[in-house]
Formats: sequence, C-alpha cells, structure tokens
Amino acid sequence: MTGPPTLSSGPSRRLGVRAALVDGELVPGDVVVAGAGVLEVGAGPAGEAGVAVPGFLDLHINGLVGVDFLSTDLDGYRAASVALAATGVTGYLPTFITSPLADYDDALAVALRAAADAPGTGGARVLGVHLEGPYLSPRWPGAHDAALLRRPDVDEALALCEGGLVKMVTLAPELDGGLDLVSALVARDIVVSCGHSDADAATAGAAFDRGARAITHLYNAHRRWAPRDPGVGGAALVRPGVTVQAIVDHVHLAPEAAYAAFLTARDRFSLVTDAMEAAGQGDGTYRLGRRAVEVHGGRAELSEGLLAGSVLTMDQAVRNLVGCGASLADAVGAATAAPARLLGDPGLGILRPGARANITVLDDDLRVVRTLVDGAEQFAVTA
Repeated sequence: MTGPPTLSSGPSRRLGVRAALVDGELVPGDVVVAGAGVLEVGAGPAGEAGVAVPGFLDLHINGLVGVDFLSTDLDGYRAASVALAATGVTGYLPTFITSPLADYDDALAVALRAAADAPGTGGARVLGVHLEGPYLSPRWPGAHDAALLRRPDVDEALALCEGGLVKMVTLAPELDGGLDLVSALVARDIVVSCGHSDADAATAGAAFDRGARAITHLYNAHRRWAPRDPGVGGAALVRPGVTVQAIVDHVHLAPEAAYAAFLTARDRFSLVTDAMEAAGQGDGTYRLGRRAVEVHGGRAELSEGLLAGSVLTMDQAVRNLVGCGASLADAVGAATAAPARLLGDPGLGILRPGARANITVLDDDLRVVRTLVDGAEQFAVTA
C-alpha cells in the first residue's frame, strides 16, 4: 500500500511493527517512513511487535512535568514537549486559564516562539493556543478565579487572538454578548467550545447555530443535566457536528458516564487531558496559572476541594477508554481523528501513505514504545 512521495524525500526506514491502524482498520504489516512522510503501510514482512497508530493530539492541556504553560519560558515548552512525546502526543494546544489580560500577552509571546521552534529541538509540536476563558460563567468557574472573569467583549477578544496563534476559545455563550462573540470568533476561523457555562439547551443550540463546535470537559463546570433541560452538555451530545471533549481519568467522570457519552457521540467524542503541571510528578503543591493546587492520590484540587485540572496523560486516557469498553480503533480515534476534525486540519490525526509521519507505536498493553513527529523519532523505549 503505497502513496505519493510528496513528503518522503530521503532514505526510507521501517518501524518494525506488526500492524498499523489506518482509517480505523488494522492493516497487517510494517510501516515504512521516508523523510517527514509515510511511504508505505502493510509492508511485508511484518515486524515482530507493536501497532503503529496516528500520533495523539491534546487540545486542552495546561502543563505537565513541573511546567505551567501560562508562566513558563521556551525551555519549559521544550521540556514539556519531550515529556508529551513519551505519552504518544505529537501535537497539542497549550491551554491558558482565566488570568489578567497582561498575563496572556506574555504567555502568548512565549507560545508563539515555541510554535516556531526549530525541528529537532525535540518532542510534540505546538499547534496553537487554547484560551479557556476569561469569558466564563461566574456560576460555573471551576478552578478559574471568579474575580478575573470578564464580560464578553468582541474587540478585546479579537485583540487577544490577533496573529492567528489562538486556535480555540472556551466561553459561556449565555453571557451578555456571548453569542456575538461566538460569531466573531468563528468568522476568524477560531474554534469555539462552550464550557464553564450556565447555558440552557436552547442557548447552547443557538451557539451551535452560530458556529460553536464543541463542549469543554463534558459534565464538568456547566449546568447540570436534567430531563426538562439537559443544558449545554445534553445539547452537545445529540448535536451533529459538535465535538464532545471529555477527561477520561475516572476522577472527572465515572467510567460509566464516560462510556455512555462515548456511545452517544461516537466519532464526535474527543479525549483531552486538562493536565496541569503536576502531571508526571508526584503528590504535592503545584500551580495552575496563579492558583495553588494540591495533588493527592491522582486528584488535583483547590483548597476548597474543587477539581483543578488533572494529572492524566493521553496514553492513559486511551487505555481508560478501552477499559470502559471502547475498541482500540475507537479509543485511538478519540485521541486523533476527533480532535483533528475539530481543529479542521486534514493533515493531523491520520496514518496513511502520503501523510506526515506523526506516529505513535503501542505495545500489547497499549503502552507507548515509540513516537515520531514529522518522521523524526522523539521518543523510544530503550532496553
């Protein structure tokens, strides 16, 4: 199974895998990579072990391994990107929680440098930025500082998004001016996700009508589901074209709730980690933006007990979803194809001849043993 060699300049090499997941189907045989591209899948003879899958994408991550994206420098991004590659992630949106506007200016400047960082510095690629706030509901702030929440302001928001680095914004559409902000952001090709919201189902529907295309961390920090008004969560679950993002760490959602949402949304179900700087670390006190977070037993909480991000990794999220009952193909799709569709980038979340060689190799226990970003090996388990 060969394809056009548009990206495949340079000597070819085999990954040594026994199969590859191609468009949701397991194709026996090896994968051949040349340059930054995939040259062939299903190549014979097959390797001895491992399944190659598209590289994972994380569209909602605040930090990890002691790095908080809102306050770090370029070296912090490099360390985080290397750590993400070890979890199978090949591309991500660093996420900034609600903060003073001046904090965004500095953080966006660093993120821009990280996104332009030269290949070969290692790890997953910065694909843009996700602004989670500051236009959120004071009734559902979650771990966001309610004192810093702002009323939707189109001019202000577009100024924050100037330059094209911001790819996604989470907002509460029911706020005064919220629907106008949805329209303005969509017109700039920025993905709008509804979250931290008290919107009823009708208002959520109006936001989707205006182009909002996702819900942020389903069943967390939005109006509770009720039979007569399922709120933004219920509206998102049954709305064609709306991506349902979920933190499947068995802390934010019970396994049954996560699997029920997956069974409803299917290929619209997208895994996110919402990880903060404690991910990959141990118990202790950490930060999320300007907020102090206590981590203990896999839970990240503010002092009052509110969840404050997670310590989840994307490879664990995939294993968790499989453990809930999803197939490997569906779980991988939730970490690859679904977020790629949400971003609107057809070059992401795929593994096939002619595609960029953003590849994660999993062993029989679904552990990451190798990660390639644009054909360059960024992680490999050593004997």
